Amino acid sequence: MKLLVTGGAGFIGSNFIKYVLENRGEIESLLNVDCLSYAANEKNCEEFISNPKYRFRHLDITRGPQVNDVFKRYAPTHVVHFAAESHVDNSIKNPNIFLETNVMGTHNLLKSALANKVKRFHHISTDEVYGSLGETGKFKESTPYDPRNPYSASKAASDHLTRVFYHTFNLPITISNCSNNYGPNQHKEKFIPTILNSLKEGKKIPVYGQGSNVRDWIYVEDHCSAVWKILTQGKTGETYNVGSNCEKTNMQVIEAICNELNVEFSTAIEFVEDRLGHDLRYAINARKIRSELFWKPSHTFKRGIKKTIASYA
Repeated sequence: MKLLVTGGAGFIGSNFIKYVLENRGEIESLLNVDCLSYAANEKNCEEFISNPKYRFRHLDITRGPQVNDVFKRYAPTHVVHFAAESHVDNSIKNPNIFLETNVMGTHNLLKSALANKVKRFHHISTDEVYGSLGETGKFKESTPYDPRNPYSASKAASDHLTRVFYHTFNLPITISNCSNNYGPNQHKEKFIPTILNSLKEGKKIPVYGQGSNVRDWIYVEDHCSAVWKILTQGKTGETYNVGSNCEKTNMQVIEAICNELNVEFSTAIEFVEDRLGHDLRYAINARKIRSELFWKPSHTFKRGIKKTIASYA
């Protein structure tokens, strides 16, 4: 397998590369393409540089001719597409870059994958495309899309484009929609890094609204193992929801981290104005990937948080 990974200097992408290079000997070579935006970090890839199977190419996926040139030169057999603008607050301030990267960038990759006869194109998406849940129910693969912010709308569009290339052009694709990730190398703007950095710097932890928003949390290594399962064993044209059945309110996440660090929870937080269009609850029904591909997460939230905190030491 000659694997091309987009966004491999980012949080989930770099963890996926680490997982593949350490656990999957069948990889002939792995090319990481990344534009090195503010959310990427070259240090995330330092441990791979000496690996003879690993290569890096600085590339902006919005530049179609350059994307196609990489496909022609490298001739990947498989693609895993992580590259995306992903911070909701930033998408509200400036939606344009989200449309350019997440929609047109994905389109460029799909066209090049088709032209160069890629054997499998796996597209990484999010549970946010489904919108917001009430107090009951979980997102299934059949749940209608109902994005509520520019980020999730751009990801929904990229999902639809990916399916179009399967149904119209017979490109062998798979898609995964995953719940909230956490773990090493996550950008400081995200929720759990914000908690840890605030505590480290002696600042109050900002909490949107009343902290009652619910997310389904998955440790990043478990997400990576799921992606590999789908890439190698998933059925062409199918979507798989990935989650670890770990729903927690934002306040519960903060309290769990404070308890691990022996910090008084009630004095560590401050409530701030809620985010525009803030979805109340996300929850994933991962029955399909568990039953069809025999995947399951290996980390409890407590174990994953311990490992995450240790990575910040």
